[in-house]
Amino acid sequence: MKNSFKKSNNVKVSYWDKKEFLDNKDIIIIGSGLVGLFTAYHIRKKFPKTKILVLERGVLPHGASTKNAGFACFGSPSEIFDDLKKIPEDTVWQTIAMRWNGLKKLRSILGDGNIGFEPVGGFECFDDKYEFLEMLEFSNLLNKKLKTFIGKNDVYDDYSVHLKDYGFGKIVGLIRNKYEAGIQTGRMMQSLLTLCREAGIEILNGITVEQIQECNDGVEVHTDFYHFKVPNVVIATNGFASAITGRKDVLPARAQVLITEKIKGLNWKGTFHMDKGYYYFRELDGRVLLGGGRNLDFKTETTTDFELTEKIQLKLEELLQRVILPRKKFRIEQRWAGIMGVGPEKKPIIEWHSERVLIAVRMGGMGVAIGSVVGEMAAEKLKERL
Repeated sequence: MKNSFKKSNNVKVSYWDKKEFLDNKDIIIIGSGLVGLFTAYHIRKKFPKTKILVLERGVLPHGASTKNAGFACFGSPSEIFDDLKKIPEDTVWQTIAMRWNGLKKLRSILGDGNIGFEPVGGFECFDDKYEFLEMLEFSNLLNKKLKTFIGKNDVYDDYSVHLKDYGFGKIVGLIRNKYEAGIQTGRMMQSLLTLCREAGIEILNGITVEQIQECNDGVEVHTDFYHFKVPNVVIATNGFASAITGRKDVLPARAQVLITEKIKGLNWKGTFHMDKGYYYFRELDGRVLLGGGRNLDFKTETTTDFELTEKIQLKLEELLQRVILPRKKFRIEQRWAGIMGVGPEKKPIIEWHSERVLIAVRMGGMGVAIGSVVGEMAAEKLKERL
């Protein structure tokens, strides 16, 4: 008898592993962040018998879904004003409407308690009086415009009279968005993971996708653990998408964050934005969470590396000392970074990358707001193939 043994890349698995966990799937979704899991959830709702497998490279969701600041926001005046200079006007309004509808859908699917929803309002801080007055005038125009797109005409108002209650330094004006909120990011992701698992969606962690090859009868997904073959694939890796697809219209953007130890007498609430949204902070469990600074060094921060940089971390500490907590002592408890997906537009990409590979990426730093609707739109596009 001729020896039939030859080396295989699939020696890490048994017959039972292949039969029950790995083979005979209808679709593989790459990425178990908000978009990946909501895509899986909406596919399951539309096609109850579809066999769905989600692959995640990290022990936890790897990009930004568990590493963001927990803002349920849809746009501060200076950010929208800046977008209108760079992006077609219709795209800006449609994207704001998508964020608004996405937040409503997120709350509807998971429930406010399961995401730690706190309707504390969103606030934009200004340290320049002339910019504040310009944005205050612009916010009045925004209120009229948003009536058409989200059905509200009282979104923004001047909240400067309350500045003394916050104890901030250097801030001369405050514009409130009364419909923004804070959430508990970890609780949200735990709830979404539970929802998907209860729906029979399989999720495998610690698996890195190395290559995707489309063939006549399906897609081969080569990983560091196993070589899969399925009819269709969804890439939902957001900031990591360019490494898999080679596309240049979605790029990684590192967002650095820190959080203080508990601070006595911290008696304010809210989600706060500064400098066109490039800085953001909030009270969280008696601490101050602060992130941003990517605009200090766009080139360096266009990376999938989770390492922190001294330049940005020192700037965040300076903001704490000079603006947010000018008369309080504080100590930093923890620092981390997340990887967002950005591009020339803040509109997400939801399209067929090839005949059998769909991409749902480029959340533009608004994954919390739009992840649920992007997942639904991705599932809708898959209808024609399932």
